[in-house]
Amino acid sequence: MDIDRILCDELLEEVLRRIPFRSLVSADVSLVSKRWLRLYRSSKSNLHLHLSPDNCKPPSLSSFLSHFPRLDCLLVTIVGGDDDVSNFPDQILLSVASSCPKLALLHFKSEPVSLFPLISLSTSCPQLISLRIAQARPFSFHWLVFLHSLKDLTIVFTPVPGEVEQVDALRRNFNVALKLETLVLDGIQRHDFGFDSLWKSCKNLKTLRLYRCDGIGDDTSASSFVDCFNGLQEVELQWCGSIVNDILMSLVENCTSLNSLLIYHGGSGVDLYHFIAHSRSDLRKLHLLLPLDLENNHLLAVAEKFRGLLSLRLNSCILVTGEGLKTMVLAMSSKLEELALINCRVEHGLLATLGQRFRNLRKLDLSFNEMLVEKEFISMLESFNCLRGLKVRGCEGLTNASVVSMSKSCKQLEFVDIMKCPGIGAEAVELLVFNCLQLRLIYVEESKLSDGSRWMQDLKKSPDAAGFESSLTFVPSSMISDDGKYCSSYGHQITSLLFH
Repeated sequence: MDIDRILCDELLEEVLRRIPFRSLVSADVSLVSKRWLRLYRSSKSNLHLHLSPDNCKPPSLSSFLSHFPRLDCLLVTIVGGDDDVSNFPDQILLSVASSCPKLALLHFKSEPVSLFPLISLSTSCPQLISLRIAQARPFSFHWLVFLHSLKDLTIVFTPVPGEVEQVDALRRNFNVALKLETLVLDGIQRHDFGFDSLWKSCKNLKTLRLYRCDGIGDDTSASSFVDCFNGLQEVELQWCGSIVNDILMSLVENCTSLNSLLIYHGGSGVDLYHFIAHSRSDLRKLHLLLPLDLENNHLLAVAEKFRGLLSLRLNSCILVTGEGLKTMVLAMSSKLEELALINCRVEHGLLATLGQRFRNLRKLDLSFNEMLVEKEFISMLESFNCLRGLKVRGCEGLTNASVVSMSKSCKQLEFVDIMKCPGIGAEAVELLVFNCLQLRLIYVEESKLSDGSRWMQDLKKSPDAAGFESSLTFVPSSMISDDGKYCSSYGHQITSLLFH
């Protein structure tokens, strides 16, 4: 009897829905029958499309998307084609809006889109919870009032030289309380119009991230900016120059709920010290990258003020001395769970102090400390039996002996980064893999993967892998960004062996 006839549509749909995302593609299903292809599409709830004017026409996209009635998560990446079609992103967004009324998440990576498609999107897809979009100038945010469920919004603004025409005030101003909890804005310029109403409407904001911003809007926006500070828990400022100082001062005066602050390259030492000394918030996370004016007194003030700090990440603090780091460590609460001293002066005696002070540390990042003393590093590891993550990328003084110590002292390790450590060889990597059974992610060069390491990875991802909590992945350099972050959104779910 034909098995295809036995399976009803509902049962076959459920079977197709349960097959892992990366194990099945529509091309495979279409080889079986048109029925299977139809049911496969109707069962899918997420898609990632790469489009260009050369391979896609908006009418055909609308027809294609109509075959996915359950689609609620859509990622669209638009790349340039041979033809210069400036309104292509607008046309694609209009097609998405008309074809996907149940969307809850839309990440639309393209050139900026104009106002009309955004209005169409907001009225056609009212269930949107998360949206990422690039918006063209002049700005208007009144289309947001129709998105009653939106909680996560990312908008990228493309710089435009010269003066920009203003949007009609009736379209620029609105007075509605948005439900936004996370707001990410990239590329605000000084004197940009339209942000006054946006700030006033973000009464429920918990996370604010600003990237490459020279301002927070025009002069009328400054007073309304602080309206979103009540209840704000997390602030991230990356490459925002001098406005970092103004924002830090505003946080001191208007925010008591902040628990996480991240600053990448911006602000002055004076204003940062003022924030540390006078903040009324109880910070739990503080991350600083390239703080050119950060000195020893700043770190001591951090240790003395924020006694509940759980995560401290310092990157390239060129004015902070090894003695300054040691003084900070001695003054800090022993509750710290994550510590990163990347490209900092980790000098003699500091590692021993770390081992004595932070026995409950879960994550430690000492990357790019070329002068790390291996004997002190090994001694420190003996105190870190709770460690889950360890990164020593670019620590050229470490050898196999350090990895042997990891395998003996840090049995709970789940991820390790030992890239660019020429003194560490394949035999040490294999020992680590066999002794740390909870390992799921290792950054290491392909040349250091032995047959034993590959065999262990195959064993941990097999159906009979009793005693292993997760699969094991070796991460190649192609999956790592310039700042050392793992680029894949699938993380440890990847099942194939990856090479450097």
